[in-house]
Amino acid sequence: MTGDEIVLGALPKGITLAGEGMEKKVWNVLGHTYYMKAASGTSFAFETYDPPGTGVPPHVHPRQDEHIYVLEGVFTLYLDGAWETAGPGETVRMPMGLPHAYYNRGEAPTRGLFWVSPAGRLAELFDGLHNLQDPDEVVRLSAAHDVEFLPMGSVEGA
Repeated sequence: MTGDEIVLGALPKGITLAGEGMEKKVWNVLGHTYYMKAASGTSFAFETYDPPGTGVPPHVHPRQDEHIYVLEGVFTLYLDGAWETAGPGETVRMPMGLPHAYYNRGEAPTRGLFWVSPAGRLAELFDGLHNLQDPDEVVRLSAAHDVEFLPMGSVEGA
């Protein structure tokens, strides 16, 4: 299944097994592992595994709302100018246009269930980012898929 098929298609019925991605889709992006859990034109969900010291710098989804349901560990979050933390069982809401970031600054891995709506081109972006090691290329590809990273150094503590 390609990103284009996901975006254009309806949500298929079924079960995505624990420890797997829907249709076995798993991405490795700069130290994170993302498991696709559900994908359609209207919604996209993925589980993350984030080792200590990893994170996603401040960025904006101008056309998508994003949520995180924390499964394990504690995420350090940048939400529109404020630093906060969220732990297991808590849900983080990031409306479209809100600058945000997340980091694992703890000693243990974190896991979260993320979802965005509408799906946009996020699955296609993750296809392009899989196993990519150049942060500048990550920023370039992200911008081409409606995810805008803020300039480095523009957020204190990021």
